[in-house]
Amino acid sequence: MAKSVSPDAISTLLANPTPDSSSDLPEIVVQVLDLKQSGNRYMFSASDGKLKLRAILPSSQYSDVLSGKIQNLGLIRILDYTLNDIPNKSEKYLIVTKCEPVSPALESEIKSEVKNEGGGIVLKPKQDSAVKIEGGIVLKPKQEVVSKSAAQIVHEQHRNVAPAARMGKVYYISKGTLKVANKQFKTVQNDYEMTLNENSEVEEAANEASFVPETKFSFVPIDQLGPYVNKSELVDVVGVVQNVSPTMSIRRKSNNETIPKRDITIADETKKTVVVSLWNDLATNIGQELLDMADKSPVVAIKSLRVGDFQGVSLSAISKSVIKIDPEIPEAKKLRCWYDSEGKDATMASVGSGSSPSSMNGSRSVYSDRVSLSYITSNLSLGEDKPAFFSLRGYISFIKPDQAMWYRACKTCNKKVTESIGAGYWCEGCQKNDEQCSLRYIMVVKVADESGEAYVSVFNEEAEKIVGCSADELDTLKSQEGEDNPFQLKLKQATWVPHLFRVSVSQNEYNNEKRQRITAKTVVPVDFAAESRLLLEDISKMRASQ
Repeated sequence: MAKSVSPDAISTLLANPTPDSSSDLPEIVVQVLDLKQSGNRYMFSASDGKLKLRAILPSSQYSDVLSGKIQNLGLIRILDYTLNDIPNKSEKYLIVTKCEPVSPALESEIKSEVKNEGGGIVLKPKQDSAVKIEGGIVLKPKQEVVSKSAAQIVHEQHRNVAPAARMGKVYYISKGTLKVANKQFKTVQNDYEMTLNENSEVEEAANEASFVPETKFSFVPIDQLGPYVNKSELVDVVGVVQNVSPTMSIRRKSNNETIPKRDITIADETKKTVVVSLWNDLATNIGQELLDMADKSPVVAIKSLRVGDFQGVSLSAISKSVIKIDPEIPEAKKLRCWYDSEGKDATMASVGSGSSPSSMNGSRSVYSDRVSLSYITSNLSLGEDKPAFFSLRGYISFIKPDQAMWYRACKTCNKKVTESIGAGYWCEGCQKNDEQCSLRYIMVVKVADESGEAYVSVFNEEAEKIVGCSADELDTLKSQEGEDNPFQLKLKQATWVPHLFRVSVSQNEYNNEKRQRITAKTVVPVDFAAESRLLLEDISKMRASQ
């Protein structure tokens, strides 16, 4: 395994801004510097010891960051990438589309060249080598403290010991450094965090299992999971099991390994359901137990779940997730009473419904990839190769009344129809003539937020949510005359109403000129409680970074 960067890796990247295929790439290993979370992304500086390049990790690698496979000061091998220009600067930034971890955090930043006092350039030695400078003086560089996880230290101290079960173990931890927790990277509700280094000690405590505290939960209602989508923070949920799927075999793309998976659907008093994916032993053991008792609708309390955006909102267990079946806790007993008295007859809806578009492209929650309008309008290269998807919160600031707001559509397939020579309307898709047709919205609205304005294309179902009526109804209002025109009034009522948008950004060519087109894929009302939680989270991140 390589323990150093590729020589001139950054120069190689800059010289090949758009590689034809991953097979054409040379070996590119860089050091990760200044790794930090920015919104829904992880940003870092890629370094080869001489040059640095600002970079973004792909969402597929976020789990590697959270698990510690990719670390600050560590090494990664870049397998595929693109280079984009930084607006208003003569610089480029690297968008990594595929990479793999090579090494955990090294002792220090790699610097391949340093200047000596005589003005020459010499290679910087390893950390444990002596540096000879003019005058015959030999100095050793200062040894830096190496931060390690508890898992690394336990592995090193028990390298030759057979692995044992991780649950129910008690450890004595000493000689660590305690500091206020960085809330930006938190996965648990902790106020303080301990950093361990090479001098820290982790020792398993014998016969101390009785000191293991009971699992503590901090439950999030299912209808409030939206703001946690694709965030680093883990959640706890309690719900009644509605459905348990058979075991499935899933093949990992990273190593082609086949692992078992099982999905369970749970519901709570918010009358919302969510799918929880169980993996490995949780799928085969507890998952089978839940399948055997599914007809009894057991209550489950699950700790440490990751919130994803599959079908809008979904949950996935990780290695440290804990599942309790029919636990003796007040929240579970309250939920059981509710379900037995009224919940089993209530109409349930998926928490992800209305949070994602029906199309496969960009099918993420409106809480994912949240950006401002100015971010989209100032990045004119967005959507050049394929549509880019974002979420935003904004107001309808203007609807032009004299635009072509709708088209005549076939009542069967919704495709555009033309008037027949005799009577009725001809549909090319259905190859038939119909006496009647329907009107479907195809309109443009101006959306505004605190950063600016932009025109957004909106189609029928989403336009109905904005205007508040169907295109046929609005056409009827338009034909009415009077001093208080009901058509104009309806459009006016639709303006300055806040919405959450899931949009696609693409490039269209008009008169040999490329133009940016923003299309609304999903429009949903603003959940002010959820938005407040998002703002509080942003405030916490800002305070933690200061």
